[in-house]
This record gives sequence, C-alpha cells and structure tokens, in this order.
Amino acid sequence: MTKKKAIKKWEDLEGLKSTEEIAIPTDPLERVLGQEEAIALAKVAAIQRRHLLLVGPPGTGKSMIAQAISLHLPNPSQEVRVVNNPENPERPILEVVEELYIHEENISRAGAMGELLPPDKVPTNVAERLGYLCKHCHKYSSFTERACPHCTRSKTEMGGSTNPFGDLLGSMLESAMPQVSLGKDKVTTTRKNNDGTDEMVVFERAGEKVRMLDQKTLEKRRELDKTSNRKTLVKLDRNPFILATGASETELLGDVRHDPYGGHNNLGTPAYERVVAGAIHEAHEGVLFIDEISHLGNLQRFILTAMQDHKFPIAGRNPQSAGASVKVDSVPCDFILVAACNIQDLEHILSPLRSRIIGGGYEVLIDTVMPDTPENRARYAQFVAQEIQMDGRIPHATMAAVRMIIDEGKIRAKADNHPNGLTLRLRELGGLIRAAGDIAKMENAKLIDVDHIKRATKRSRPAEEQIKDKYGSYMKGLSKDVSESQKEKSPYYMHNEHIGDQMFN
Repeated sequence: MTKKKAIKKWEDLEGLKSTEEIAIPTDPLERVLGQEEAIALAKVAAIQRRHLLLVGPPGTGKSMIAQAISLHLPNPSQEVRVVNNPENPERPILEVVEELYIHEENISRAGAMGELLPPDKVPTNVAERLGYLCKHCHKYSSFTERACPHCTRSKTEMGGSTNPFGDLLGSMLESAMPQVSLGKDKVTTTRKNNDGTDEMVVFERAGEKVRMLDQKTLEKRRELDKTSNRKTLVKLDRNPFILATGASETELLGDVRHDPYGGHNNLGTPAYERVVAGAIHEAHEGVLFIDEISHLGNLQRFILTAMQDHKFPIAGRNPQSAGASVKVDSVPCDFILVAACNIQDLEHILSPLRSRIIGGGYEVLIDTVMPDTPENRARYAQFVAQEIQMDGRIPHATMAAVRMIIDEGKIRAKADNHPNGLTLRLRELGGLIRAAGDIAKMENAKLIDVDHIKRATKRSRPAEEQIKDKYGSYMKGLSKDVSESQKEKSPYYMHNEHIGDQMFN
C-alpha cells in the first residue's frame, strides 16, 4: 500500500513520484483551493448557523463549500411525521419526534420481532402445519416444496387415505398449482407457563426459519400496530445537504399527491399518506444549497418566508387535484441557506431575501485567482490528486505532469488579467486532468505524463476556440454551418454578425 504524505508547502513534494503519494485532507473545507475568506465564513456558518450568498463564476468551488458546511454540522436530532386525523382526515396531525424517543421506538420494534428458530426446534405439529415437516417420513424440508424430497410423497396427504387415486390426484394438483405454498403462514397455539397459566404463542414463517411470538412480543406488536397510521416525512437518519438547484415549486415546497378516488375509505389512499415533503423541509437542521438562485424567480419569496418562520406548510398545489384540500401546517424547516449566483444575476435576487441573508449571514465574493506562491503550487498538486481520486477511472499523474497543470493554471490566470496568479476556475482545469487521464487510460499508461497533458490541452478546448482555429472567426464558422435561407430568417444572425467577429477575432 502506497504511503501517503500531507502536502503543506512546495518542499513537501520533493521525492514524490506521483500524485498517488499525496494525502487528501479529511476536512472537506481543506480541499477547497484559495477562497480563504469564504472558507473562514463557512466555518462560522456551520457553528453559528448563518446563511451565505456566494457570488462568482461557475467552477470556483461554491457547491464544494456548501457541502463542506453540512459535514461540519451535528447530526439531525428530529424526525418529522404526519399522523392520520380521524376527525378531519384532510388536516393530518404534525408530529416532530426527538432522537431519544426514536431510539426507544427502535428498541420496542426490535422486541416485537420475536425469536427465530429452525423448524426442527418448534413443536412437530406446528412444523407440519407450516409445511416444514413431512407427515409420512417425519423429515424436514423447505415449505416451498410440496412433495417431500426424502420420500417423494405429498406433504398434504393425510395418513390412512383409502383413495386409490390419491397419489395421482395429488401430483396433478401439485403440477397445476406450483405457485401455491404448502401449509399455513401462521399457527396459533398455547403453552403452559411455570406458574401454571396458559400463554398464547404464535409461530409464523420467516423464510427457512420459524418466528416465534410469545405473549409479551405480541403485546409489543399490537402497540406498534396502533402507530401504523402515520408517515415519516423527514427521517432522523438523513443527508444534511440538500441540493435544490432548479427545483420546481413542488420539489422545493412539498405537495399532496392526487388520488383519483378522493381519499375514499375503502378505495382511496388516506390523505396523510399522500403528503410529500419539499427540499426546504428535507433540509431541516441541515444545509439547503441553491445554485443560480435568481432562476427561481418568485419562488424566492417562499424561501424568505421559510427562513423567517423556520416552518412552512405543506399543501396540495394543483387546484384540480384531490390533494388541493389537504394541508399540514407548521412543518419545520430550520435550515442554513447557501445560495450562489453569478455577478450579473445579483440584481435578479429579491431584495428582501438578500436583506434576510445579510441580516442573518454573509455575502461573499468568490475569488477567481490566487497568488502564485510555493504554498499555492503545493495546493495545486493536492488538487490534482483530489480530482484523480474523485474521478476513480483515471491513473495518477507524474510530478512533471503536475507542474504542467500548474503552468496551465498560470496561463489561464494571465488570460483573466492576473499575470502573477493561479486560476481558481477549477472545474475547467479538472476537465483537463480528466481528458489527460482518458488519453492515458486508452493507451494503458500507468501514469498521466506531460505528453498526455499536452494532447489533452488541445482536445479539451471550448468549441468557440475550435471554430476560430478552423474558420478564422466565429461568424465565418457560423456562415459555413447556416444556409442562406436560415440567415435571411434569423434576425439574431443579422444583428450579431458584426459583433461576433469582434468577439472572436
């Protein structure tokens, strides 16, 4: 097994042969490159439960920061359920259950499971009635076998039968009904206790074993049956990170499913079973991450309400649905909002929502470059190792290949008007690493080397650059791809013909 080494400064890379020897930090916030201010505020957000608005271009680590916050939060301590309301089924009762009570429930549930026994450890008459024991040869076999594999006689035959055609008739019935399992699924008997009293005992099939339920176990099972008219909306054991980017109104706020039978007692599905939690409820006690939050439009005002009240009702959202009359009030949704957007989209975020974020959190401008220092170059090497490990399908890289990735990061920072920096547009750089890894994989190379990086640099270029190289300009390429009739019908083409040549020349 390769020994891993933590990388803190450039000198730590000395003597390493590949990125396989670089240790990946266990703290997800330490895996984020640059963004010192955002990382510091993310730690504050996790401890103090503050909201964040991350502003910057795609691929700079915004979603990674949001996920890291969720991993720094304590485990959820509440489970949210809805319970049938017999007096008014369309107003299910909300139940918020604490962790301690849930553990007690689990103990009770375990106590209601009974004892698993092999078939030869239960009374013989019970084993026969359940289909495990042959009445003729008194040998055990699976209840799924209608004919005893030991004496080949049917387990359903009764001893002393005078029917001369019994065997033939039994065989015909067995072949005609092979899907019917033998015997009963459950047998109820009694037994004597030490004090002389009778106790009811139930034996039921449990695969190749028999489950025995005594009086105490049956009482616990009856108690659990009383709680069966409820549904868990948000489980205790859940992911504290909820991604709601591009969510619809139903996905974000919850809904009540339609029932064509209108919740009829005998035909329909009860109202409480049709209640569906939204992302804001699933993020209770965790992180709700919404990238490109401005694209939610008017749905932002519902997020604002949920942030203010820490609760939001679930109701049917389609007025023509049978769920329209069902509503559950005050469903908890105490989440940390981590929202993200590009600079040009700031004006499309509702002012009250931004005010709420600033009043209970921070707005952070994400960096696009970091200084070109030995420490940051070492972090670039860690980044390469992280991307390769996260991909899982490409080989590790030589240290020479890592240096070339660093040079590429410097070139991209210079193109971003930062000649002495390293780019933090890491999603694109990660694509370059994967492209190089794919080349190495197709050539059965053990490691990504400099040549793979060089070829991947050409292969992973944006389409606009490829068009410019091939045709000389974007608009010349467009003219080759668009017919004359399409040009005449497209006002967009006519309007942008001059502008396009200025942009890509």
